Amino acid sequence: MYKKIRIESNVESLRIVEKAIDETTALVGISQESYGKILVSAMEAVNNAILHGNRSNPAKMVDIELRLEKNELLISVTDEGPGFRPETVPDPTTPENIEALNGRGIYLMSHLADKIEYTKKGNSVTMTFKNILS
Repeated sequence: MYKKIRIESNVESLRIVEKAIDETTALVGISQESYGKILVSAMEAVNNAILHGNRSNPAKMVDIELRLEKNELLISVTDEGPGFRPETVPDPTTPENIEALNGRGIYLMSHLADKIEYTKKGNSVTMTFKNILS
C-alpha cells in the first residue's frame, strides 16, 4: 500500500492528512494503540513542516507519503523550507525548557515512532511504526 498527499502550507490542510491517515489505518486494520501513535506523530510532523519549514507560506507545499511494508508503516513528511538540525532543538523535559512552547513535537515524534530519520538537509523526516496490524 502506498499513498502520497501534497498539501498547501496552511493549518487547515491538516484535516486532509488526518482523513488520509484515518482511511489508511481503517483499510489495513491498524491496532488502536498504533493508530494513536501514528496520528499524533504524523500531525506533529506535518504541522512542523507547515509552520517551521515553510513558514506558513501557502505557495510552498508539504508532501506526505504513507507506505505499508509488511507489518510496518512508514510516513515521510517533506517541506520546501531550508531545513534544520534536529540535534539543536532543546530537550523539552529539562527544567530550563519545561515551560517552553516549542520543541515538544519532535520529542513526541521520537518517542512515539519506533524509528525516526531526518534527511541531511533537515527538511524531510521519515517515521517508522512497527508491528502495527491488529
